[in-house]
Amino acid sequence: MARYLIRRVLFMILVLFAVSLLTFLIFVKLPSTDPAIRAAGRHPTPELLATIRHRFGLDQGFAVQYWNFAKGLIPWPGLFLNEGIYYSWINGVPVKEEIMARLPVTAVLTAGAAVLWLAMGIPIGIMSAIKPGSLRDRAGMVFALVFVSAPIFWLALMLLYFFHFKWGLLPTAGIPPGEPLWEAVLQGRFVLPWFSLALTSAAFYSRMVRGNLMETMNEDYIRTARSKGLSEHRVIYKHGLRNALTPVVTMFGLDVAFLLGGAIITESVFQLPGLGQYALQSLAIADFPAIMGVTVVGALFIVVANLIVDIIYAFLDPRVRYT
Repeated sequence: MARYLIRRVLFMILVLFAVSLLTFLIFVKLPSTDPAIRAAGRHPTPELLATIRHRFGLDQGFAVQYWNFAKGLIPWPGLFLNEGIYYSWINGVPVKEEIMARLPVTAVLTAGAAVLWLAMGIPIGIMSAIKPGSLRDRAGMVFALVFVSAPIFWLALMLLYFFHFKWGLLPTAGIPPGEPLWEAVLQGRFVLPWFSLALTSAAFYSRMVRGNLMETMNEDYIRTARSKGLSEHRVIYKHGLRNALTPVVTMFGLDVAFLLGGAIITESVFQLPGLGQYALQSLAIADFPAIMGVTVVGALFIVVANLIVDIIYAFLDPRVRYT
């Protein structure tokens, strides 16, 4: 197990290095427009451009430029997103400060949506798998087809139109300046964003649970459990569902990590000041340090989630062994 963890940690470092290098190439070296020109505004003088390039370190060699950004990604106190390197090229605000201020919003959005899509997707999948071809199985199929096919931005706009503007049942999701996050949650400002994210994911999860559970219920050990006289409820929930949920754990870990990196569309539609909105705003103004910071933080969430999911696998499925 220890050797496996060491290999995975080394692989995580390799992935983060590749992500940071590609991000650096795409947003600093490949664009035809000099980042200094974007930061200087209209009608810059040569002296101003030279000053900005020196301040940003753009007058140095490629390896030196990349190292200046890469060393700020080392997860060590004082190094990670170092404020001397990772500050906005537009307004000078440290990237770490922006990310830490916006991360709670994205975390609340992710946590609420995750609870909802599990609470909807898993029961629907189980009910569909127990009696395939029944009315509830067909209803589950309709649910999955409708919400898998619905783009998130369209679904979010439809929910906003009907539940806020037309019927007035729920408030819009934008958080007024200065309002505490917990007050926004209690006022129901996250309900529409939660359902916008959860409905599509619940549709995927219901189909996956249904397929996995139906396949698992045909295994030999399930027939053995039934032959021992165990109740059908116990066979399904204690023996069948445990193995059927193993692939769901993988998808759940990646989905949560992906959303923690920024739910760009949902946060933009509902005007939530989270990491997704920050990433979109940074892309619009080509603010490279902010883009680099959000991208690497999102990649870090994903690789850590992968590691955690692989470890949980051993507890859910006794057949899994790490060597």
